[in-house]
Amino acid sequence: EVQLVESGGGLVQPGGSLRLSCSGSGFTFSSYAMSWVRQAPGKGLEWVLSVNSVGGSTDYADSVKGRFTLSRDNAKNTLYLQMNSLKPEDTAVYYCNANLIQRDYWGQGTQVTVSS
Repeated sequence: EVQLVESGGGLVQPGGSLRLSCSGSGFTFSSYAMSWVRQAPGKGLEWVLSVNSVGGSTDYADSVKGRFTLSRDNAKNTLYLQMNSLKPEDTAVYYCNANLIQRDYWGQGTQVTVSS
């Protein structure tokens, strides 16, 4: 059974930091490009960042450049998202996605709330 499990979400004050994790199982994690996608309250899905299968190439949405860092540990089948200088507009459910050609897997999401 394919599983992606996100963790690390929570409530943080503006300017604070959080680290999200996404653990994969049931598929060859190291072969998949991985992404974080978020959904703010009342809005659609927004792509945030992606990393290729070996971790050598990362793409970031302009809204998070310089604040968010994406990394992966293929030995641990885990994707990480380090979020710094968080803003209220970063409030969303963050979903982990694994993609390989026509195979597309999603996690259940983890809530991140940035508020004072």
